[in-house]
Amino acid sequence: MAIRKINPTSPGQRGMTKSDYQELTTSTPEKSLLKSLKKNAGRNNTGRITCRHKGGGVKRAYRVIDFKREKFGVPATVKTIEYDPNRNVRISLVNYADGEKRYILTPEGLNIGDVIVSGPEAPVQTGNAIPLELIPLGTIVHNIELTPGRGGIMVRAAGNAAQVMAKEGNYVTIKLPSSEMRMVRKECMATIGALGNSEFKNLSIGKAGRKRYLGIRPTVRGVTMNPCDHPHGGGEGKTGPGGHPKTPWGKPALGYKTRKKNKASDKLIVRRRKK
Repeated sequence: MAIRKINPTSPGQRGMTKSDYQELTTSTPEKSLLKSLKKNAGRNNTGRITCRHKGGGVKRAYRVIDFKREKFGVPATVKTIEYDPNRNVRISLVNYADGEKRYILTPEGLNIGDVIVSGPEAPVQTGNAIPLELIPLGTIVHNIELTPGRGGIMVRAAGNAAQVMAKEGNYVTIKLPSSEMRMVRKECMATIGALGNSEFKNLSIGKAGRKRYLGIRPTVRGVTMNPCDHPHGGGEGKTGPGGHPKTPWGKPALGYKTRKKNKASDKLIVRRRKK
C-alpha cells in the first residue's frame, strides 16, 4: 500500500491523504459472502449506549470472514484482494479445492494465485493456519485464537503481528503488538505472517466529514459545558476541572483502574502492556 496526497483544492483537502488502493484486484465483492449490517451506534445488547459519539456513517454490507480456518487439509487458491469497509486490513477471497469460497484477512506478501492450507500438516508459510504448538519459536503470526475452535480474536488489525516466544506444558507464550506477553493454549490456531496495509496508521483524515463517514460523531469537551451538564463545566473564562478529572457522571477518569481484581485470565498474562 502506498499513500497519495490530495491536491489542496479546499481547506479540507489540504492535509488529506488516502490509500492508492494499488493492491486491490477487484471492486465487486462476492455476493454469497455478504450480509446486511444493522447499525447499533454504540449500544449494547440491551439497547443502552455504552460508547458515546457514535452514529450515522455510510451504509455498508458485512463481509463474512473466516476467522476459524477449520477446513483442515483442503488447499485454497487466492483469487482476489479486496477492500473491506468494516476493517482497516484488506481481505482475500480464496477458492477451496472442493469449490467453497471464503474471505480471509490478507497478510503481508500474500498474492493472487498463492495456495494456502490450514491444519496440523500445513507447512509454515505465509497465510497458512497452524496450531500454536507446531509453530516454531520466533515465528510471526496473526489472527490468534484465545479459546480452541472459537476463531481468531487477537491481532487482526492492519500491520499488526505477534511473535511466538516460548512453549511450556499445555501453553504457548506469545508477544502481542502491545508488548504484552501472554500464554495461550497450544491447541489454538494462528495464521503465519504479519497483516498487510501497514501504512494505514500514517493516513491523515484531513476533514471532519471523513470521520462522519466512519460513524464517529463530534466529541464535546466537558470544560465547555455548563455545570448542570458536566462536572468540569462552569466558571468564568477558561477553567480546568478543579480537581481530579471525572466522567460526565462523576466517576474518576484518566488513570482510574476499572479492571476487575482476580480475573480468570490474569494468571495467563506473563507481562502486562502497562508496567
